[in-house]
Amino acid sequence: MRNIARRFICALAAAAAVVPFAAPASAQPALKVALHSDLKIIDPIWTTALITQHHGYLVYDTLFALDDKLQVKPQMVEKWDVSPDKLTWTFTLRDGLAWHDGKPVTAEDCVASLKRWGAKDAMGQKLMSFVSELSAPDDKTIKMVLKEPYGLVLNTLGKPGSNVPFMMPKRVAETDPNTQITDATGSGPFIFKKDEWKPGEKAVYVRNTNYKPRAEPSAGLSGGKVAKVDRVEWVWIPDAQTQVNALLNDEVDMIEIVPPDLLPLIQKEKGIKVQVVNQAGRQYSMRFNVLHKPFDNAKVRQAVLYALNQKDFLDANVGNPEFYKECKSLFPCGSPSETTKGWEDKLSGNAAKAKQLLTEAGYDGTPVVLMHQTDIAGHNNLATVAKPQLEKAGFKVDLQSMDWQTLVGRRAKKDPLNAGGWSAFFTSWAAVDVLDPVAAAFLNASCDKATFGWPCDPELEKLRDAYAKETDPAKQKEIAAQVQARAAEYPTHAPLGQFTTPTAVGRKASGLLPSPALALWNVEKK
Repeated sequence: MRNIARRFICALAAAAAVVPFAAPASAQPALKVALHSDLKIIDPIWTTALITQHHGYLVYDTLFALDDKLQVKPQMVEKWDVSPDKLTWTFTLRDGLAWHDGKPVTAEDCVASLKRWGAKDAMGQKLMSFVSELSAPDDKTIKMVLKEPYGLVLNTLGKPGSNVPFMMPKRVAETDPNTQITDATGSGPFIFKKDEWKPGEKAVYVRNTNYKPRAEPSAGLSGGKVAKVDRVEWVWIPDAQTQVNALLNDEVDMIEIVPPDLLPLIQKEKGIKVQVVNQAGRQYSMRFNVLHKPFDNAKVRQAVLYALNQKDFLDANVGNPEFYKECKSLFPCGSPSETTKGWEDKLSGNAAKAKQLLTEAGYDGTPVVLMHQTDIAGHNNLATVAKPQLEKAGFKVDLQSMDWQTLVGRRAKKDPLNAGGWSAFFTSWAAVDVLDPVAAAFLNASCDKATFGWPCDPELEKLRDAYAKETDPAKQKEIAAQVQARAAEYPTHAPLGQFTTPTAVGRKASGLLPSPALALWNVEKK
């Protein structure tokens, strides 16, 4: 990304690997991986769920992608041009792109995909608000005409996290963005075997033998995506200890997230490798639903910011300080936009200040419905930590437990609390997803167009627009600080600290690349 994170994650570069480009000469056994969640939703535009993003990276491709240095590189695009007035962008697709059904990828497919994605994603929405024309003059050319110059075009098209601008066939991309797709036809290195998909048990992918990787070495999410196994199986094992046992017994080849307390069991085993794939890490967040009481009142949400103690969340969910960092910035600590402006006295467990704000806000005891996910390692103690902190401050709390995929479906609903609605939930974002005010989906305050929680604040949107237009890094940083200060007055979410997650790779597997997202191409199995 332009000026983003050269200082942020230089460690990624050291771990990059050069890979060969020939397809495997012979069939290999299935690569079996245990991921952080069960796959129940296959539409990476309809949901921001990380498990669905992982699915997307296997079956779809993108116009641009981030390399291991977090720089934007072309992926499906061969070349691009920008007019002297910076208003007209022309992208030419590379040769050899084809959908899993054998039909060629066309610019019309990509235009339809961009429009559907741009209706849901925070960065996509902001980009589309500057677009006056998006068309396909011919089968290989995408034309984008802007109303005024926009400084984040490539950053947006190459964004690595949810919602990722994955390309889909036009017939699929024309699905209403608020309706889930059921057809997982993509053009990526693997094909989703829908007929073998058993939610609650496994998801299966097979190598796309017609996929033509780019000529460059694989780096981050860019370059040559070479599928080196014929079959990938995501095996759903909800218990972390059971996952570890399966890895030790060679029943699975990879565990995506190993809880730090179980790391010693793995590290002493010969031949098992432990690595932090996403070295930029992630940021925990508590997301507010502003549609209903009590969080329709900004002052009540401010009270939450004082009531919560960030360190307690990190201790309970990560445990090992080697893998976490306290950070009161909405943008990752260590990144160019890092700032604590307006948040210096928050997230430290000040129950007295929280009580004062609740009194001033006229809080009437309406229960806070906290959705509590129980099945994701490193996240399943977030709501249980928040409950006593909020109760100490004077909130009434209704903690409702469920698995993550149930939460993912429920959080998209706007129902009132007494009809299955919700007040808040907890999640995490990849650090590269929240680097700036436009990228951070939870700062999108465009009302009904915002993601679940639906904050509505013209001031935040005005500042996000200003950031998007600015090209001077110093001025961008100033605007980011203004956004942070405004979000203290009109909270959309609470950042609860940064962390990294160790991944364990079994004795028979190798080649897992460092990347902002899980990338299973280049992985091979003996």
